[in-house]
Amino acid sequence: MASLNVGNLGNLGEYLREQRRNAQLSLRQLADAAGVSNPYLSQIERGLRKPSAEVLQQVAKALRISAETLYVRAGILDAERDRDDVETRAVLLADPSLNERQKQVLLQIYESFRKENGFGADADADADADDDGEARAQDATAGDAVGGADSIPGPEPRTTGGSDAGPRRTAG
Repeated sequence: MASLNVGNLGNLGEYLREQRRNAQLSLRQLADAAGVSNPYLSQIERGLRKPSAEVLQQVAKALRISAETLYVRAGILDAERDRDDVETRAVLLADPSLNERQKQVLLQIYESFRKENGFGADADADADADDDGEARAQDATAGDAVGGADSIPGPEPRTTGGSDAGPRRTAG
């Protein structure tokens, strides 16, 4: 059978098929979860179509895997130049002990540190910031990222007298 695979697309399709099978999803179930058509997803798996970064993001979310990994496999991100960044993001996103909000906050902090150290600015421009949180991370600073701490589970912050943080406990 003749193959119409172009560059990394066959590798991407094989990887998607393997991830879908590992997740025990049918092609139709994954297509529904990702919000793409069944025939289109089939063509991606067979290496006949090059999906957009947005479609890859939807598929990654449905498979609960890193979108960056799919971007590299599709040739959207340069694997050599971005490998460390992609691996770090993938590890953060794969951590089952963190909720989605916590993962995004960590990614924002990570990106702000990379920018502060002179990395990541041109990588974000090349990737067009298509992944969840990347667009927010471009403008985020470490202080901004932790500003939404009320949505992050953990110990309650201590308040000092005179704040309008709500009722205070009194001794006795």
